Amino acid sequence: MSRYYIGVDTSNYTTSCALYDAAERRVVSNIKRLLDVPEGGRGLRQSDAMFMHTKRLPEIIESALDALVPDELCAVGVSSRPRDVEGSYMPCFLAGVSAASAMAGAAKKPLYQFSHQAGHIAAAVYSSGSPDLYSREFIAFHVSGGTTELLLVHPKPDGEQPFEIEKLGGTLDISAGQAVDRVGVKLGLGFPCGPKLEELANANTERFTPARLSVHGCECNLSGAENLAGRMIESGASAECVAAYLLDFIGRTLIELVENALICRGDLPVLFAGGVMSNSIIKQMIVSRGCDARFAEPALSSDNAVGAALLAAIREEGEYGVR
Repeated sequence: MSRYYIGVDTSNYTTSCALYDAAERRVVSNIKRLLDVPEGGRGLRQSDAMFMHTKRLPEIIESALDALVPDELCAVGVSSRPRDVEGSYMPCFLAGVSAASAMAGAAKKPLYQFSHQAGHIAAAVYSSGSPDLYSREFIAFHVSGGTTELLLVHPKPDGEQPFEIEKLGGTLDISAGQAVDRVGVKLGLGFPCGPKLEELANANTERFTPARLSVHGCECNLSGAENLAGRMIESGASAECVAAYLLDFIGRTLIELVENALICRGDLPVLFAGGVMSNSIIKQMIVSRGCDARFAEPALSSDNAVGAALLAAIREEGEYGVR
């Protein structure tokens, strides 16, 4: 008999719903849709994101729950805030909370609320095939469109929140995803720009002088990368060279942050989560350094609801036996 858990996540750019079967320890469905960003735009206002989520959730939920047997539903999990820190709030998550609350209430099942960041970590642990991370301390890098944070994660399988997350460092200005999207838009790419920018970088045949990084311990600045790439564009550099230059900057920055964190915290596994970490160029740069690096599958690197479903299963069943 299946034990189903529903997950809902409404980030600033993606509407998603997932179904997880704890009995078979598998993700049954993971339906997600990017929100529409106007051509040439670099993001969305929260009011626009809320409106789009509200319109799309019924169709996405119906698709994701097609295989659900109602009597076998155990609980619903939802992302209700960006991070597990006091005051963390973003209106777009209210759309998901409303839908998840309605489902849990109608089914008379528990509703569990988690942070978007914890969901990213849970999805990355699951899809990286790293069950050991459910029972040991590890470092996590959350690198996405709105976040570049270096985290120390303490598993708490019997707690209200399955992960206790401590921020070690990260960017002091823009996120890696913002740098990618801002430079990509300047190059004429559609938003979000990550996949197309990676294609351009892979096609580059020109040499360039790597930029000097701005890393201090476990903190960094990334706005310089955007500015330097912008100057390259203005000077007539090829799009391929600009893309390679930017991704090299980001990759080397992440590597230096990880190495500095390991010096301070010891030889811990490092889990990489977030949409930017689906970039194969950056991933290969990190792997080549030889640390114990774990990566989410590309489909579970970007924003998705699988993490919320997994966390609901952990919260309800009181253990980490989810894979």
